[in-house]
Amino acid sequence: MSSSPGLVAGMERHQVAVYLGALAAGGLVGRAAPGAGPVLEHAVNPVLAALLYVTFLQVPAAELVRSLRAGRFLAAALVVNFVVVPLVVAAMFAFLPDDRAVRLGVLLVLLAPCVDYVIVFSGLAGGSSRRLLAATPLLLLGQMVLLPGYLFLFMGRDLAGVVEAGPFVEAFAVLIVVPLALAWLTQAWAARRPAGRKAADAVGTAMVPLMAATLLTVVASQVPGLSEAGSLTDVAHVVPFYVLFLVVMAFAGLGVARVFRLGPRDGRAIVFTGATRNSLVVLPLALALPDALAVAAVVVVTQTLVEVVGMVVCVRAVPRMLPLRD
Repeated sequence: MSSSPGLVAGMERHQVAVYLGALAAGGLVGRAAPGAGPVLEHAVNPVLAALLYVTFLQVPAAELVRSLRAGRFLAAALVVNFVVVPLVVAAMFAFLPDDRAVRLGVLLVLLAPCVDYVIVFSGLAGGSSRRLLAATPLLLLGQMVLLPGYLFLFMGRDLAGVVEAGPFVEAFAVLIVVPLALAWLTQAWAARRPAGRKAADAVGTAMVPLMAATLLTVVASQVPGLSEAGSLTDVAHVVPFYVLFLVVMAFAGLGVARVFRLGPRDGRAIVFTGATRNSLVVLPLALALPDALAVAAVVVVTQTLVEVVGMVVCVRAVPRMLPLRD
């Protein structure tokens, strides 16, 4: 009985190593069993929803309501995602490979802010997860409304119509509404019954294993698509842009946090929301494109693989950029 708490504590102490191991394991599974890719792809949303349920469980409902009143934080989140990010992408756009599908894939993924596991990574770095959670409806609505316009500005009228509301609405329901409602029900149960308190405490210990399972599933489900596409050259060309984007947005997020005079925890959350993208939601959009633009899906998948590695690094680096004081 005592080994289980010890195992959980050990995973929490060495969570960065656990996540890197999950990434490596996902790559191996994807290469060794490419036929499992489609099955694992269907498992991504359920495992991500479970991870977010555990995350939301750590944020009391009252705290979330109070976070909605954090006007400066919400303004900073909107500015960093819908003003700063498009400017950074615009600066990069002229240097992207001269291929319409590649450029479309980069635009789809970089212009859409993350609304799911960014909350987890921000929390791991000591960021204000509850305020970031409160901002997710605004971020999702903003990208649904603005993404077609951004695509029109960058690529013209013909490609502005590729964004549909369906995948965004489905993701919001499956990854935000349902896990949040279940978390609030669990909190209510825990407040009234000792059994509920024990159950909530037990579920809370699953954070690191669920994050590892999410990373493994995402990578294992997408590596076969990279191989089958035969577009390793396209992948090689976009990787430096994704790495550059992460680095630039980390410092840009830091600058926005200072402009809005945010504290270290809020500032860390702003850095993460600016750097993390909505690849899991826009991937279905890319997969639904005509065959002539099929490479766009590969480009989106590549961003996912670069980002999960980058987030593991950011969990260690961002607290050093914004150390706690007082």
